[in-house]
Amino acid sequence: MRYITVMGMQTHRFKCIVTALCFAVGFSLPVYAQQTTLDELYQELADADESTYARIEGQIIAQWEKSGSAAMDLLLRRGKEALEDGQPDAAVEHFTALVDHAPDFAEGYYGRASSYYLLGLTGPALDDIRQALTINPRHFEAMRGLAIIMEELERPDDALELYEMILIMNPNSQEVLGAVDRLNLQLEGQAL
Repeated sequence: MRYITVMGMQTHRFKCIVTALCFAVGFSLPVYAQQTTLDELYQELADADESTYARIEGQIIAQWEKSGSAAMDLLLRRGKEALEDGQPDAAVEHFTALVDHAPDFAEGYYGRASSYYLLGLTGPALDDIRQALTINPRHFEAMRGLAIIMEELERPDDALELYEMILIMNPNSQEVLGAVDRLNLQLEGQAL
């Protein structure tokens, strides 16, 4: 009788372990699938031509903007709408709420950095760009924002290095190619 009770407890414990394992695998698969999709999109972007890069770039940005929470997505959307409406101060509030509730979501920091930049707050903008790039080192939009700030701080070599890093991921970005050409001409002029 005691043997049957022990076996029943072990069977129950085994079922709990299997159930926990299934949950862990089930919840981790979407994250893995999203990462795989992003990796594939980055590869497509690196291999894209002038006619397809903008579409792939947009798909990558759309993936970045998925927080996994409807509430956080709403805060992101409200922050972006405030920026589009020319209200960076209101956008800072939305993005700050987003950062407070989802500190591992790079888009919150990137949005707030953009808002701070428009308010003329370069220091806080740089700090948020740093955080966004810590979370998502392949965030070419944050890199571009950092390059723009480096240019304004009269650090063209640093800006050029950032633009060249972006071109490794996104070799057809017309904005970045134009910035590289402009900076190369500027640096050549300084060398003369």
